[in-house]
Amino acid sequence: MQNQTTAHERPRPSSSLPESPQSHTVGGPYAYYVLGVLFVVYIFNFIDRQILAILLQPIKEDLKISDTALGFLTGFAFALFYTFAGLPLARIADRWVRRSLIAISLATWSIMTAVSGLARGFTDLALARIGVGIGEAGATPPAHSLIADYFPPEKRATAFAIYASGIYVGVGLGFWIGGWISDNYGWRMAFFVVGLPGVLMALIVRFTVREPPRGLSDHLAGNTQEYSVREVWRFFSTLPAARNVSLAGGFHAFVGYGLGAWLPAFFVRVHHMTPGSLGRWLSWITAIGGLVGSFAGGWLADRWVRSNPRARPYVGLIGTLLSIPPLFFTLLLADTEVALLALIPYNIATTLWLGPTIAVIQELVPPSMRAMASAVFLFIVTIIGLGAGPQVIGILNDLIGTPDAVRYSLLYVAIIMNLVAAWFFWRTSMTLAQDLKAKKRL
Repeated sequence: MQNQTTAHERPRPSSSLPESPQSHTVGGPYAYYVLGVLFVVYIFNFIDRQILAILLQPIKEDLKISDTALGFLTGFAFALFYTFAGLPLARIADRWVRRSLIAISLATWSIMTAVSGLARGFTDLALARIGVGIGEAGATPPAHSLIADYFPPEKRATAFAIYASGIYVGVGLGFWIGGWISDNYGWRMAFFVVGLPGVLMALIVRFTVREPPRGLSDHLAGNTQEYSVREVWRFFSTLPAARNVSLAGGFHAFVGYGLGAWLPAFFVRVHHMTPGSLGRWLSWITAIGGLVGSFAGGWLADRWVRSNPRARPYVGLIGTLLSIPPLFFTLLLADTEVALLALIPYNIATTLWLGPTIAVIQELVPPSMRAMASAVFLFIVTIIGLGAGPQVIGILNDLIGTPDAVRYSLLYVAIIMNLVAAWFFWRTSMTLAQDLKAKKRL
């Protein structure tokens, strides 16, 4: 790609120029403010993405649709458009003002979440979910790129872990708010209430987050080399560590998204809980477990990597294996409270991989590839995890056909896919040190 440098070093439009490097401090108080704002954005992201899970049973009863169709709504209806829209939007993020793209995306998915409450049938709800997916596609790649510019390499796994913990706060709040509103005012009102506040948050992002120079934390600010989608894909695909860590994340997310979509239905059908009472339990269990696990994973990886360059994929490997045993208690015990409490160690273990893995992806590529590399990673993780996970479990439920079919669908998927993910984390560790040097040859 060296011979293409001149072709890609084009002046940027004045409207998209970032502020001068002097207006930014790497790792300083303002960097943590930006991280906090992006953390809140990610909370909104997952409230709106996962609220459907707590509402599956009332939607099923109201709209008269099958588990296979529900699996499509929680999986491919969102995932396909999320992933394919994410690539061109990430391309824009690597060239344009990242904070503005995040703000526009947040407003879009928030409005489409509210529109979901107007659905008259399966088709309407599927189209609304597609809109949510397209909107959310423009948030995470530019957010990853911004965080990488505001934090130095030795702090990135922790910073990404803090950002990623917004997933579990968002899912927890979605369970709580969605369940309570559904019990008291119906599932349609739940979509209205969680969707519309995101428009206000979009204004906060647009007018309070400053755009840093790309490469600021790597002392590469001012390097304007740009890469096409094809070039990023080609470079990414040449790195065994990039391929393997993406597959590890994808198969681990297969379990995470599958359980996230169908565990509420499991407790409603098998333990006969209402969405409201279940939402109160899952809200704090998910938020606490996710916060502790994701932060611990990033903190541990940033310290362990000082003595072992393979530490980051090792953290993912350990967390993946440790997440399997608690699920036996959750899925097989008859005592509802004990089954719910077993989700705390599960959530801690299953979230250890997030910060370290994102840090690996961001450090494998040069600064001007970061949003696109994040989109490529999310493309793989989302298609395998969010697309196939809920869908496969829904199909298994219909195939097994018994009232407690969801119990066995979840158990089989959790064991098999987590073992596959652990194997790919191990393969990542084998070539990571060598692959981190590849970007110097560009």
